[in-house]
Amino acid sequence: MIVAIVGGKLQGIEAAFLAREAGWEVILIDKKQSPPAAGLCSSFYQCDIVKDVSSLPRIIEQVDLIIPAVENVTALGALQRGAAEANIPLAYDAEAYFITHSKKRSNRLFEKLGIPLPQSWPQCGLPLIVKPSTSSGSRGVSRLGTEQELDVFIKQIGSGLKHSVLQEYVAGPSYSIEVLGLAGHYVALQVTELEMDSHYDCNRVLVPAEIPESLDKQIKEIALTIAQSLHLKGIMDVEVILDHEVPKVLEIDARLPSQTPTAVYESMGINMLELLGDIFVTGIMPGIPEIKAPRGVVYEHIKVSQNGLEFMGEHIMGEVDSLEIVPDFFGADISVTNFNSSPFPWVATLITTGESRDQAWLKRQQVIENIRSYEGEYDTSH
Repeated sequence: MIVAIVGGKLQGIEAAFLAREAGWEVILIDKKQSPPAAGLCSSFYQCDIVKDVSSLPRIIEQVDLIIPAVENVTALGALQRGAAEANIPLAYDAEAYFITHSKKRSNRLFEKLGIPLPQSWPQCGLPLIVKPSTSSGSRGVSRLGTEQELDVFIKQIGSGLKHSVLQEYVAGPSYSIEVLGLAGHYVALQVTELEMDSHYDCNRVLVPAEIPESLDKQIKEIALTIAQSLHLKGIMDVEVILDHEVPKVLEIDARLPSQTPTAVYESMGINMLELLGDIFVTGIMPGIPEIKAPRGVVYEHIKVSQNGLEFMGEHIMGEVDSLEIVPDFFGADISVTNFNSSPFPWVATLITTGESRDQAWLKRQQVIENIRSYEGEYDTSH
């Protein structure tokens, strides 16, 4: 199969990795000259799909499936028109995305469905988490701990306050899950555990999540309820945070997410991109095998610089070029890194697996020690 991935940053890296694992030929399209995912793909075309409408049909003429890895609504609209004109399946549910792209619209949906979510300001007190309504990940997210910080924020943002979401700060652990849907049939995949850096950007995914079966079931039921209400076609992810044993939904996104699909693939052997291919190309809801003994996985991002080895959020992977896939990287099973093209500083996504999560963590500890030894660092704390 030949797939075109449109967008070469974080979701593009994810899609390119999974497409390669599926044995597909991958064409990457991005408006930038050297996007991070370019080196992971069979071919790359620099094209602004909004401004250069005439080039898109020529690039995608041999393609079996288009994977959007952009969040710009204008670009997605242009891609929809181009895919429709070329009669090529596009792995995109515009109606579901319209809801999930806005945290305000998403929150209204949760309230309608009776799904727990963090309480909104001013009904809640301090501290607060503030985030833009229409961006994903950690962009624009900040914590307000005092009345003075809140006053300063409100003065600075002015009329932009209506485009922001202010919610109670919840300090519990975070989890994520993907759901697939087609024609009224929905399936929830594996729950993953998320860890964040100091800027609320995910820097580590741990699988399987160490949670009781009852919580696993609760999270899956929440995800399936949301997918059903959206009449989802394709994929969405649901992120929750645990607040005194109650899973509260933080955000949803009806598009291929980054990070967690690869972690699930390494744990369960289930490739979400192949499942999307089944849904959009063959029109068949794929059967999901029952995996009784998932492998343990530690998936994390590091940056090695003059400041030493840092465990940073995934944004660092979207800020570089010349990424490549390197197996057995300092003992990690596999890595996505610019190590070979950027001796210092460099970044990497490390994927370490084991028969259990504990085994994967022990192996990961040795990987970190190997990297620190190579860089001449001997501080083993993190």
